[in-house]
Amino acid sequence: MTKQLVYIGLGSNLQDPVSQLTTALTALANLPNTQLIKQSSLYISDSLVEGQPQYINAVACLETSLVPEVFLDYLQQIENKHGRVRTERWGARTLDLDIILYGNQQINTERLTIPHPQMALRSFVLIPLLEIAPAICLPDGRAVTDLLADCPSQNLQRLSS
Repeated sequence: MTKQLVYIGLGSNLQDPVSQLTTALTALANLPNTQLIKQSSLYISDSLVEGQPQYINAVACLETSLVPEVFLDYLQQIENKHGRVRTERWGARTLDLDIILYGNQQINTERLTIPHPQMALRSFVLIPLLEIAPAICLPDGRAVTDLLADCPSQNLQRLSS
């Protein structure tokens, strides 16, 4: 497979979230046939679920020749090594790694939907994504900046650059 630019959303709200994201970025950079190109600042945002701790979020751009499903397998291995436990949908977590965009591919399988189906509702994805790729568009041609206009803020604040 040819190399693709892949954008990954990273999030954590348990067990030292800043450290979780920092070590996850290192793990992403060390994936086979993959290179970390760019990463956003870290951001803090309210959880989508009331009563949960705030999240630390970021977006990373990688270039990879891995096929999407194999790439997903690697992401899930990284999550598991960080103590990720899947007990409830949108539950608190040590690490969440989501494929936001995978080149210009549109994928809709049982395991994988790309572009990420909830990205337009998540400022903690859109703002870090636009930080590292200001002119990025979805595979259907829509500009990500246009998605941000209708997106709730989730009380997002930049922590670091």
